[in-house]
Amino acid sequence: MRLDASKINPPVFVTASIIIIGLLLFTIYAPTLATEIFSAVQASIITNGSWFYVLTVAVILGFVIYLSASRFGSIKLGPDHAVPEYKMTTWLSMLFAAGMGIGLMFFGVAEPVMHYLSPPTAEKGSLEAIKEAMKITFFHWGLHAWAIYAIVALILAYFCYRHKLPLTLRSALHPIIGDRIYGWPGHFVDIFAVVSTVFGVATSLGLGATQVNAGLGYLFGLDVTVVNQVIIMVVITLLASVSVATGLDKGIKILSETNMLLAVALLSFIFILGPTVFLLQAYVQNIGAYLSELVSNTFNLFAYEKKSWIGGWTIFYWGWWLAWAPFVGLFIARISKGRTIREFVLGVMLVPTAFTLLWMTIFGNSAISLIVDSGVTGLAEMISQNSSVGLFVFLES
Repeated sequence: MRLDASKINPPVFVTASIIIIGLLLFTIYAPTLATEIFSAVQASIITNGSWFYVLTVAVILGFVIYLSASRFGSIKLGPDHAVPEYKMTTWLSMLFAAGMGIGLMFFGVAEPVMHYLSPPTAEKGSLEAIKEAMKITFFHWGLHAWAIYAIVALILAYFCYRHKLPLTLRSALHPIIGDRIYGWPGHFVDIFAVVSTVFGVATSLGLGATQVNAGLGYLFGLDVTVVNQVIIMVVITLLASVSVATGLDKGIKILSETNMLLAVALLSFIFILGPTVFLLQAYVQNIGAYLSELVSNTFNLFAYEKKSWIGGWTIFYWGWWLAWAPFVGLFIARISKGRTIREFVLGVMLVPTAFTLLWMTIFGNSAISLIVDSGVTGLAEMISQNSSVGLFVFLES
């Protein structure tokens, strides 16, 4: 039985909805118990499963790089005569908007400063702490994140556009279980993807609402409350729904290009008014430090030092990117028909990574420079108290 892309798949929709609503009701009516259970599960995963997260992400990165460099790189995501639907600039804008978005706004200033204030290995407040802060930030937002997106998108695009299978994760199992992907084995994969996507999106939406609420509170005195954050989430969801309803070629395309222009404008503003030459030097040096320690950092679990730091940062990020991957991968696959695997990997991994790392350098190094060189200690204090207002305090400075 083939799946009709224009209709809802009842087994997946109903089962996923029950799971999601059940979890929501549980957290609403038993928040204390939910917190205890989720915290215990998270701690168990970090203690017993962090090696699996780290190894999985390392294998994904290596495999994606291998695909792009091998003879398979010339295979098109679609028929051999297919051409890309979107021009390069539009495609890259969509990739950037889908892959990172609010994360760069939330963590661009906050994360480097937080690592500088509490480095995992370097001495607090030292020159090494500054270097380590930027290396860690690059590591979390660099090639690994985009490799996770790329592998999911590649799987979806390859099986959909070359083998005419559904644009869902179940299609990846077709070489293993054949047409059974249209039964419950396939339903289970899609249910897992839907639930993961909903809570992955919820993380980004929650961070965005928290930052918007904190910013409005800092600038205009709006109370930072759960009610206000829920209202902000509703408004954001409505705006996103309007853009989706207008389609890829109108709402999402225009929104992505506008988002990219605004991001570049803000980036240029900080770059020009900030320590420009220093930021250029820092960007080059940060990339060198990141690449030179890429392998060791990829496999570093602090197995001998026994630091809890990795669970709150690296494992959190790897879990976030993996949960976000079904949604982002589906979107990237949808807009990438007609591109070769090599072109796809270079576009999905290198260009967004380069821009993301430039963003982190300009905002992160500028923020640390304000604290260390200009004595703006209030920025460090505010980020320590509430990381959500980091960007606003930084821009005010």
